Amino acid sequence: MPDFLDICQVDPVDLRAILDQATDMKKRRAGLNRGAIDQDAPLAGMITALIFEKPSTRTRISFDVGVRQLGGQPILLSGGETHLGQTESVSDTARVISRFADLAMIRTFDASSLHEFAVAADIPLINGLTDQSHPCQVLADIMTFEEHRGSIKGKHVTWLGVGSNVCNSFVEAAAQFGFTLTFSGPDDRAPDAAALGFAESHGTKIRHQPDPERAVADADLVVTDVWSSMHDSVADKDALNASLRPFQVNEQLMARTKPETLFMHCLPAHRGEEVTSAVLDGAKSVVFDEAENRLHAQKGILRWCLQV
Repeated sequence: MPDFLDICQVDPVDLRAILDQATDMKKRRAGLNRGAIDQDAPLAGMITALIFEKPSTRTRISFDVGVRQLGGQPILLSGGETHLGQTESVSDTARVISRFADLAMIRTFDASSLHEFAVAADIPLINGLTDQSHPCQVLADIMTFEEHRGSIKGKHVTWLGVGSNVCNSFVEAAAQFGFTLTFSGPDDRAPDAAALGFAESHGTKIRHQPDPERAVADADLVVTDVWSSMHDSVADKDALNASLRPFQVNEQLMARTKPETLFMHCLPAHRGEEVTSAVLDGAKSVVFDEAENRLHAQKGILRWCLQV
C-alpha cells in the first residue's frame, strides 16, 4: 500500500482520484452530525497512529475526526509521549508502531525523519507536515478552489511572502495539476530548489515577480503564509517582517486583483503581518472553507493509502 509523502511522488491520476473521492464523501455527509460514521465505514477495525512532534490545531483535529468518520480508531501521540528520535531511533519507533497500527501520520520537523520512518515502517505513512513540505494542506486548498471556481487546471496562482513548506508543495502541485504559479517575495526567501527543479523538469516554469501588484494582477488565487516560525528569534522576526512588508496581502493589493480572485491562507495567521484582518475576513477569503476541507481531503488520502 502506498505512502503519501509529497505531491511530487504521487501520480497526477491518483491525486485527482483522491480529490474526486474527497468531494464525493463531503457531499454524502450533508446533514450528518460531525461524529456520525460514514455509511461504508471503510476504516472499520483499523487503527491509525497520529504522531505530532510539532504543535497543531487543524492537522490534529481533522485527522482525528477523519479517522473516526471513516469508522477507524485514532491513537494520538505527541512528541513528549514517545521516544521518537530521542531515546530511540526513528526507524525502531516505526517498526514498533507498525506492529500496532494499520496506518501512520507524522507531523515532524526535518523531512529526513519522515523518510526514515517510511523506509522502516511496514504500514503506509502520511506526511502531515515537515519543514520542507505540507502536501495535505495543498490538496485541501485545491479542493477548496475547485468548489468555488471549477478546475484549477490552466489557472494562475500567486504566492506572496516566504517560500514556506506550503509554498514548496504548491510548486509541486502546479506541475501535477497543470496550473501556473508566480512567486512574489525576496530572492533569499524563494521556494526550495528541489521543488522548483521538479516543476521545471515537468515543463512547468515558476515565475518570480518581485512587484506584488504586478504579481496579483491576473491571479485567480492569491495565497500567503506566516513570515516567521515559532523557532525564530525576536530579532530575526523583526528583520524579516521589515523585508517582507511590501508583500503583505492587504486591501490595496487585493483591489488590484480580478473580481473573482480568491484568497487563501493555511492558518494560523498573524493578522497585521502577512495579511490584514480586512482581507482575511473579506469577501474574497475562503480560509475557513479551506480549513474544513483539510478533513475531507485527508479522508481521501487515508482511503488511498489503505486502498479502501
